[in-house]
Amino acid sequence: MKIRDLFKSDEEEDKLVGTEDEYYSRESDDTQDISNGNKMILLEPRAYSESQQIADHLKNRNSVVVNLKRVTADQAKRIIDFLSGCIYAIGGNMQKVGVGIYLCTPKNVNVQGKISEDNSKDQEKSEEEIEW
Repeated sequence: MKIRDLFKSDEEEDKLVGTEDEYYSRESDDTQDISNGNKMILLEPRAYSESQQIADHLKNRNSVVVNLKRVTADQAKRIIDFLSGCIYAIGGNMQKVGVGIYLCTPKNVNVQGKISEDNSKDQEKSEEEIEW
């Protein structure tokens, strides 16, 4: 080991390692070269503390389907708020797929189409009971 290696500045190390901003600022053409980001993760969190795990999957450019039916309404709101901030930070997207089920995607995933909500009486009753 050379002495000059001990005294490298932080700027030199950042140039070698790269930053998280550079990771997400890549153009869509570069996404084909990335080995991560080819998974669809299905999660049913049972507590707010599991929202960090969901955010980690999004940071690794994986899509996540989150089923919030196993948490209370208050915890579900907190999880959605946390994930909304995470998705905003990475430039991703969140779509409601069903009652308490959300599709969270990072920037490198394009989702086409939208699921329309059924306005039948059965649907309204189930939403009122759960209070999302």
